[in-house]
Amino acid sequence: MVIIMKSLEEIRDIFKNDRFATENFAVIEEARDKYSKCSVQLSERHKNAMGGVMGGVHFMLADFAFAVASNCEHMGVVSVSSNITFLSGVKGDILYAEAHCVKDGRSTCYYTVDVYDDKGTKCAAVTITGCHVA
Repeated sequence: MVIIMKSLEEIRDIFKNDRFATENFAVIEEARDKYSKCSVQLSERHKNAMGGVMGGVHFMLADFAFAVASNCEHMGVVSVSSNITFLSGVKGDILYAEAHCVKDGRSTCYYTVDVYDDKGTKCAAVTITGCHVA
């Protein structure tokens, strides 16, 4: 069986209508079946009243990385449960989320997503359970 993987540009085209992520400047850096790395260049719009990066930015980026990793080859996975643990404040200017599949079963899947900045600071750890709907 020959598996033809989509190019990065094809994957980016598939997810360009993920408007919440893209309108908050999330970018797909790498993607293949069951793995992705996404980033966001941080700006004032991503900060809270105390000047720190909003927790929602971490979660948006992690959720987007999960969506790309679990759907880049075949659409049909949605998240049903997520857990985020904040580990450190962001020290850099770019936030990254790297999603890895731990288990892909018949009806559910389980992913871990590491969120870190361009200074190498691990800012959050996320786990996501997904459900195959298609």
